[in-house]
This record gives sequence, C-alpha cells and structure tokens, in this order.
Amino acid sequence: MQITTEQVKQLRDETGISVMQCRKALEEAAGDMEKARLILKKKSTDMAAKKADREAHDGIIVIKQTNTSAVVTLLNCETDFVAKNEDFVALANTLTEKATTESIETALAAAPDMINTVIQKIGENILLQSIEKIDAPVIGTYIHNPKLAVVIGLSAGTPALARDIAMHAAAMKPEFVRIEDIDEETRAKFKALFEEEVAQIDKPADIKAKMLEGKVSTYFKERALLEQPFVKNPEKTVSALLKEHGADITVYKMFTI
Repeated sequence: MQITTEQVKQLRDETGISVMQCRKALEEAAGDMEKARLILKKKSTDMAAKKADREAHDGIIVIKQTNTSAVVTLLNCETDFVAKNEDFVALANTLTEKATTESIETALAAAPDMINTVIQKIGENILLQSIEKIDAPVIGTYIHNPKLAVVIGLSAGTPALARDIAMHAAAMKPEFVRIEDIDEETRAKFKALFEEEVAQIDKPADIKAKMLEGKVSTYFKERALLEQPFVKNPEKTVSALLKEHGADITVYKMFTI
C-alpha cells in the first residue's frame, strides 16, 4: 500500500516522533493509522525498557503555583544537554499541568506512556522522580538553574514575601526552620564534635564550657532558617522579617536534582 505524505504528517503531528519512524510504522501497519500508533507505542516501550538501567542524575524541576498551592515536578534525564531539550522540558511542564488541573494520580498514570514517547525521540533514559502538591495559606517558590527549588508556606503575608524567603533559603540552604526543630540526636552528635575541638584548648574548665556552648549555639543558628540574617537585608533575621508581617513559616521544602 502506498503511504502518503499526509498520513506521515498526521502521525508525526500526533506523536512528535520522527518522520522516518512514523513512515516505517505506517508501512508495517499497511497504512492502518490506529495500528501504526500501537506499533510506535510498543517501540517506545521497548526502547524505554532497554534504557531503564541507565543512570539519570540530571534533569529539571518545574513548579506551577497559585497564591495558596504549588505543584512540584522533578524529572530526571541522563545529561544536561537533554535537560534543556524542548521535548523534555515540555514533558515536565505537561505532567505538572496535568497534576495541577486534574490530579497527581492522573499525571502519574499518564506518565509512563508520555515518558516512553520522549525517550524514543531523544534516546536517553527519563525518570519521573516525583510530583508533589504543597498547600499553605500563602505560598512562595523559587527555582535556581532549574535544578534546585524551594517552596515556602506562610501563615500570613504575601506570595512576594514567601518568594523572598524561598530565594533566601535557596542561597543559604538552611537545614532546619527553627532551632527547636533540631532533634536531640543531631544536637548530641555535633556537641560531641565540638567537645573534641574544645578539649584541645588550654583553658580552664569553666571557660571551655562557655566556649563549647557558644560554638554549638552559633553552629545551629547558622543552620536554622529563622535565625539566619536575611540575604536582602542582613541587618535583620528572617524571624524579624516575618514578625514585621505577622507571619510564620508553615512549610519549608527544598528540592534538588
């Protein structure tokens, strides 16, 4: 059967797969469009299976937010080159949009076929690391690269304030929100490290005790978000900034590829 240019174009427009692969599928299907679609789908699945054991440590983070929620998608690929590929970026955005307008479950169910099609087009392994929805009275987000992202939820204030704090967190990478959030095991571990350091100092025991207390306190203040000097105005802490707006942090999440 003669395969027409119009048939190839239609299949190409529907799938985004190369003209050559679309023509081969139509030839194999003897011009049957539905069968050709199934052939391409099977080839996509087969190719994805062959690449499944290849490491995918690169990728991008995509966020779609409103003033009170954010959907965060982490999509992995093998190389930075593909992370910038328009089909890969479009895939990440489509999955995020589907999770936002429909549901995360719907996006997760649709993901394998969508991913397999793009794998067939670009020839690299692609893995959906996660899709997550975060809700808060006020949401702010910040993406860097786009391989690092922060979502901040506030009890009050504005999305612009939340975004400023998210940008601060992306730069300073705090490990905790509050000093009170630090568990006893972590406190004990770092106290033991500083005890070894202070033990080498030739000072009286009471002075050593104060030095140890100061080192532990400083260490954790540097890693607690609320205690850090705000990057846009180091004269005030993040805690002081929030107090000015009558707000508190309800969510702090950092995502990395």
